Amino acid sequence: MKKIIIILISLAFVLCSCSISENNAKETTIRPFSQEKTSYHKTSVFITYYELQKLIDGRNESEFEKNVLNAFNELKDMGFNTITVQVRAFADAFYKSNYFPLSRYCFGEEGGELKYDVLKIICSAAEKIDLNVEAWVNPYRISFSSDINKLSDNNIAKKWFKNKKTKSRVYICKKGIYFNPASDDVIRLIRNGVFEIAENYPVSAVMIDDYFYPETNKKIDKKEYSEYRKGGGKSSLDDFRRDKVSMMVEEANKAVKKANSAVLFGISPASDINNNYKNLFADTEKWAKDSRYCDFICPQIYFGFKNVYQPFMFTVKKWLGFSKNELYVALPLYKCSKKDKYAAIDDKSAINEFKNNKNIIARQITYLAKIDDIKGVYIFSYSSLFDEKASEEVKNMKEALQSKYPFQNHRS
Repeated sequence: MKKIIIILISLAFVLCSCSISENNAKETTIRPFSQEKTSYHKTSVFITYYELQKLIDGRNESEFEKNVLNAFNELKDMGFNTITVQVRAFADAFYKSNYFPLSRYCFGEEGGELKYDVLKIICSAAEKIDLNVEAWVNPYRISFSSDINKLSDNNIAKKWFKNKKTKSRVYICKKGIYFNPASDDVIRLIRNGVFEIAENYPVSAVMIDDYFYPETNKKIDKKEYSEYRKGGGKSSLDDFRRDKVSMMVEEANKAVKKANSAVLFGISPASDINNNYKNLFADTEKWAKDSRYCDFICPQIYFGFKNVYQPFMFTVKKWLGFSKNELYVALPLYKCSKKDKYAAIDDKSAINEFKNNKNIIARQITYLAKIDDIKGVYIFSYSSLFDEKASEEVKNMKEALQSKYPFQNHRS
């Protein structure tokens, strides 16, 4: 009888221990980094349109190919496994497109001759050295200039604006020229634009960035909202706008998958969730929770640890709290060695954090690498890697990348 009691007590203890272990596992999101983990981690660097322009810089096809290959080899040596390149910054393209004219930043003239396919060469060079390429596009921005006549005649934005029936699809303000996010024709254009990239180029992902509604002015989509209300719609203007932007995101995701199911769709929004929602009409929290909208999300947490408004660790944890799709974090190498005047009003330690310290990005990488639910980092941006004033910071960043994220190219 005593033996039976002892066995029962032991069994109860084991079951209790299992229950406690399971509860702890569910509650724990931050775990020590282990280099034995087999899950894929992405380490990417953003290459902007103006940095891409410098890589082209009057070179012929073979010269550009050699220049890109050298640049990519250097990036791989630093610890990057992915290149996120801005191939459509405006209503233009660094590739062969059926919808957008050649970028003025490509060969000097918008809508001019495509001397060689920049994105095709980028993909080919990256493949040779086992790097992934992500195509980064800006969905709504047309131009920083407010002069529509500066656009090429074959730019669809100019054609739409010059036609009374389609003029409302384009919006001009002090910030520049933008597509109207409430226009279904604009949504179709964006959808077609990402479809052709995913269909025609061996990219690992297509990503959109943080530009959505350019401002809150009611004039932007007055026609579309009026038609919506006349048709029986009851949503407020703000909710109507958020629904339209979310529709664009969902349609873009569908288009990428239809073109090539292996290509991922991602979003890199600003990290201020409230501002995204209220002023840009971008429901980033909803997108991060639902795979209908994206495969991954990469908030731009461009802040130091001492930032008064969005301290780094606090902001990371905020995104961790609701993100269900793959989560990455974009880091601000461009701020290193400089004053961060928007970090505080009068807190010198916050304002000078990036200037007085040489290991901010390295510390951020080290912190993120301990969080199992964060799948890697993006560095903004390419030219900052070669800033002499930030050379020590870059050195520390490389060491952190290589030690915390050993080189991986393919998902396990």
